[in-house]
Amino acid sequence: MVRYNSLNNYLKTKFGKKVYKLSLDGGFTCPNRDGTLGSRGCIFCSAKGSGEFTPSRTMSISQQIESAKGRVKSKTKDNCYIAYFQAFTNTYAPTTVLRDKFTEAINHKDIVALSIATRPDCISEETYILLESLNKIKPVWVELGLQTTKESSVEYIRRGYENQVYAETAKKLKSMGIEVITHVILGLPDETKEDMLNSVKFAAKYSDGIKLQLLHILEGTDLLADYNMGKFSVLTMEEYTDILCDCIEVLPKNVVIHRLTGDGDKKILVAPKWSGDKKRVLNYINKEFEERNIIQGGRI
Repeated sequence: MVRYNSLNNYLKTKFGKKVYKLSLDGGFTCPNRDGTLGSRGCIFCSAKGSGEFTPSRTMSISQQIESAKGRVKSKTKDNCYIAYFQAFTNTYAPTTVLRDKFTEAINHKDIVALSIATRPDCISEETYILLESLNKIKPVWVELGLQTTKESSVEYIRRGYENQVYAETAKKLKSMGIEVITHVILGLPDETKEDMLNSVKFAAKYSDGIKLQLLHILEGTDLLADYNMGKFSVLTMEEYTDILCDCIEVLPKNVVIHRLTGDGDKKILVAPKWSGDKKRVLNYINKEFEERNIIQGGRI
């Protein structure tokens, strides 16, 4: 039984073969890093801006694609990939710079789609036009880091924009035919299950896809200091799965689930350590889905 609308199934249906995402580093920064909004980033963000698994930013985009392909070459013979601009804020640059980097990626013969992770407050009118034109070449996805809708949490994590900014950006992108994927963190300090479900429900109203991310405590983040002082605890695997089950049930069936947990770089992962064993975690989650008769959009 297909219990949720997974990314793997979606890609196989859309492209007719197995598709892998290749994480790339466009060499960008972030307004939470360069002093525009702050200099220390969001409270949970690593020094590499979630780009731990990307090739070196000193390489060209084409070189990064080839390097990233090498990491998964033993898993596929289809040569079918998504170029994923992952590190930092990937529309936070002059449009001329974005055009060069995105065009180089989307025109690569093995790239079938372009995915761009960014902030909803960092897309200019010129960039909207660029994204719309690229979307006519190959599918373009824009990944927006909402994380939470709880106002106190928004302030705590130093997100730097209001929920309405996200909603307006997502609606504009969707009106242009661009798929919107939203990131939501489960397990932020002082958030209840109801708070998390509210964030998921809000995101689902504006999203084609969603990434449900377990809160990771990483070295080099300000969140680690609060964790070490005992200000909050992280979720156990059982607690996380319980929340995840409820999230799946409230998500509309048309929303593609791109992520159930997320990966933290084990070299800098402080907690929760159980999340480092991805195979065990996914097996446990899927077992719970079966035992509880969980299905996306409702219960059997």
